[in-house]
Amino acid sequence: MFETLSDKLQRVFKNLRGEGRLTEENMGPTLEEIRLALLEADVNHQIVDDLLGHIRQRALGTEVMTSLSPAEQVVKILRDELLGLLGGGDAARLNVKASQPPAVILMAGLQGSGKTTTSTKLAVWLRKRGHRPMLVSVDVYRPAARDQLAVLAKETSTPIFVGEQIMEKAGEAAGTATVLELAKTARREAFSNGCDVLIVDTAGRLHVDESLMSEMRQLKQTLNPGEILFVADAMIGQDAVHSAQAFHQQLSITGVVLTKMDGDSRGGAALSIRRITGQPIKFIGISERPDGLDVFHPDRIVGRILGMGDILGLIERAEEVVDKKKAAELEKKLRTDGFTLDDFRDQLRQIRKLGPLENVLKMLPRIGPFQDMQKMSGQVDEKQIGRVEAIINSMTAEERQHHQVINGSRRKRIAQGSGTSVQEVNQVLKQYVQMRKMFKSVSSSSFMSRRLMNMRLPGQQ
Repeated sequence: MFETLSDKLQRVFKNLRGEGRLTEENMGPTLEEIRLALLEADVNHQIVDDLLGHIRQRALGTEVMTSLSPAEQVVKILRDELLGLLGGGDAARLNVKASQPPAVILMAGLQGSGKTTTSTKLAVWLRKRGHRPMLVSVDVYRPAARDQLAVLAKETSTPIFVGEQIMEKAGEAAGTATVLELAKTARREAFSNGCDVLIVDTAGRLHVDESLMSEMRQLKQTLNPGEILFVADAMIGQDAVHSAQAFHQQLSITGVVLTKMDGDSRGGAALSIRRITGQPIKFIGISERPDGLDVFHPDRIVGRILGMGDILGLIERAEEVVDKKKAAELEKKLRTDGFTLDDFRDQLRQIRKLGPLENVLKMLPRIGPFQDMQKMSGQVDEKQIGRVEAIINSMTAEERQHHQVINGSRRKRIAQGSGTSVQEVNQVLKQYVQMRKMFKSVSSSSFMSRRLMNMRLPGQQ
């Protein structure tokens, strides 16, 4: 997500570092490079022109700060403008309050945009925050879509209203009347089962048409949803923006979910869709996993575009998956030099819970000491962690507690047991010893780790 745009902008900033101050002469080529970078990222051309106009006006106006270098000044102005483009620094809240439960969330979008998987991910996200969601599919035209939602609901242990009797009664004549009956009955079932949120997965189309919009308008009138979320495939760029605009004109959507942001999307949809619709991006899909849905934080996205990373996002993700009891035990062991191979293995397992390592590395800054790690993001071999774990699992309890006893014959046995080579066993032991030394030399950092684990992030309740 945004890697290509970020790389191009980094080159722009690098070219400005040799300049003494901002002038008409050096701003011309700089703005043209920024323009090309944004257009190649598939940002709407009118938005690009407006953005560059604002940057030029501010960069050459009275707001220029003499304490900043030209590159720093352009980064600051561009950050402010992108932040304004995305709706400010705070994440948009999801309205899940209703005078009489359940609150209804209507999922809208074209076929193939990811509505069904996003509906399930949203249910998982809500359940983690203490809600009791129920799912229902009102796509009476594609049995496969209803079956997919049922499978995903079962996998994530999410209540779902299937409405078999309603579908059997309608038969081949199923249409808008069946859709409305499913929706109304699902709402009653949600209330009866104590569910406070009903997520309605609607039918998609290959393109925007009147029959789709008419059905959606009737659903809106019948359910009075607190949220109408438009689900857009970020990889189709400006087509997603145009579709969102069409849905908003007909339904007054309340927010957008951008899917497939972990793919090779250029990010232009995210930078355009807010300005075109006037509605906030509320979530982004970051993986195919059930928990692969993130709240959209404009300030963090801008930070990633400008190469500053998303450290807060990484901390939040760690807080969700890290076992705090084990973290406290590890901290105690680090202070007493008791870090064993068992602990090494546990740390690898904790890291895997954060998600694909490639995505984790991309959340680090693209500048300073993390720059080399960013370059490695495309070279990460996820299977290597599995091999390391297999090697440690092939050791005896004594060997994992006291690595010094592992001699040549033991290394051969461990290699055979894990299906690896002696060289790989040696490499794991070397990495472990290096990590022990590092932890011992920075044992005071355990205090900072504890602070990070317990801190309350902005926006947390």
